[in-house]
Amino acid sequence: EVQLVESGGGSVQSGESLTLSCAASGETRDSYCLAWFRQAPGKPREAVARFYTGGVSAYYADSVEGRFTVSFDKSKNSLHIQMNTMKSEDTGVYYCAADYRVSRCARGWVGADFRYWGQGTQVTVSS
Repeated sequence: EVQLVESGGGSVQSGESLTLSCAASGETRDSYCLAWFRQAPGKPREAVARFYTGGVSAYYADSVEGRFTVSFDKSKNSLHIQMNTMKSEDTGVYYCAADYRVSRCARGWVGADFRYWGQGTQVTVSS
């Protein structure tokens, strides 16, 4: 089992920045796929960013490319997402997810089929 705990959610104004953190613990391995998803009311859960802890590349949704950046702190097994120039459409519950299957971090992979999930943290962007 892998436990994921998100932190850093809150309310910001349009154009401002916010950073979320995801701390992974439990049966983590040297390499696995970590991701940030978000879900707005009435909409399906969408992947925002994916990062393979055994590599250096991250993949982002088109809607956040150039505004959001993930970083991984290996010493703390934590994935951070720096969200800049935020927009009202970034509002939603943000979830951290993890999976041992490397395919979940492959370029072009889509879907929300991740094995482990955090409880989510609310992000609200006001215009």
